Amino acid sequence: MSKQKSLSPAKILVARKAEGMNQNAFWSRFGVTQSGGSRYESGRSIPTPTSMLMWLHQTKRISDKDLADALKAVKAGKK
Repeated sequence: MSKQKSLSPAKILVARKAEGMNQNAFWSRFGVTQSGGSRYESGRSIPTPTSMLMWLHQTKRISDKDLADALKAVKAGKK
C-alpha cells in the first residue's frame, strides 16, 4: 500500500496553485462550491466523503474524468 499523503489546508492550497487552478475549478471537481473550498483552505474540517475523493485523486486512483463522470451521474439522479 502506498504512503498516505496529507490533506492539510496548506498542502491543499499548494497543490491547487501548483495545478494552476482557481478555487472554483479545483473544488468543483469534488462537488464543492468555491466558497466551501475557501473555507476548507482556511482550516475548516473537510467532510470525510470529500476527503476520501481528494485522497483518491491525489494518489492517482481516480482521474479528473472519473470525478466529472461521477458528478454528472449524481446530478442526473437528482433530476
